[in-house]
Amino acid sequence: MHNLYAIFAKFLDICKMFSADLVNEKGNIPRRGVVPKFSDLEVISLSLAAESIGIDSESFLFSKLNEYKDDFSSLISRRQYNDRRKLTIGLCNQVRERIASKVDGGEAIFCIDSMPIEVCRPIRSKRCKMGKNNYDKAPNYGYCASQGKHYYGYKLHSLCGLSGVIHSFDLTKASVHDIHYLKDVKCNFQNCTIIGDRGYIGAAIQLDLNKLISSWKFHIGRIKKIGNLYLVHLLKQGKGLKRFLHNYAINL
Repeated sequence: MHNLYAIFAKFLDICKMFSADLVNEKGNIPRRGVVPKFSDLEVISLSLAAESIGIDSESFLFSKLNEYKDDFSSLISRRQYNDRRKLTIGLCNQVRERIASKVDGGEAIFCIDSMPIEVCRPIRSKRCKMGKNNYDKAPNYGYCASQGKHYYGYKLHSLCGLSGVIHSFDLTKASVHDIHYLKDVKCNFQNCTIIGDRGYIGAAIQLDLNKLISSWKFHIGRIKKIGNLYLVHLLKQGKGLKRFLHNYAINL
């Protein structure tokens, strides 16, 4: 079992380390009004602690916190916690970016992939009211090749380094093809190696990437030929990279 308070205390120490110039001596964003007993940094630390152990429900989180009443002497209510999280979202993002930049060691090798975010079963899609008033934000139908099934929802694209830091991500409709995410990636990442599956290979994107690399066809052939030897080093970084054995690498 996870000790929620111990994890919270560790995150609080980390947040204090990376937010010295962002908050006052009591750990709050400088503002007028009553000084809260449960500081802004404590709100952020509690949120990060909950996410780290897979708690994504506020109701479940506060039911767990009942077991730690003696440790959290100045704990706020669930409504206050929800309001304070919205208030401190800017500070939380700044702390996340500083932690990520510290963990990131100037990597030059990244992994790119996407995953389905299912909103509901396809049979219930016509009754789903999510995004009905805004077509650009509404979910739609897509196909997940790895799971071999159609679904209704969104698609999450992400670019991750070998250290586990997510450097870029985007949420699109389920029907958006993976290669469209490379349009954003190529603008922000250059002089690096990106490992992806066959979903990121297409005729149009090959012509576009030819502006950045000397010869697309030559490079793909070279990676195919020495792919296993090239990825031996990558597999030492973690078992999760084994699925990239038969995929391609793109040099930007």
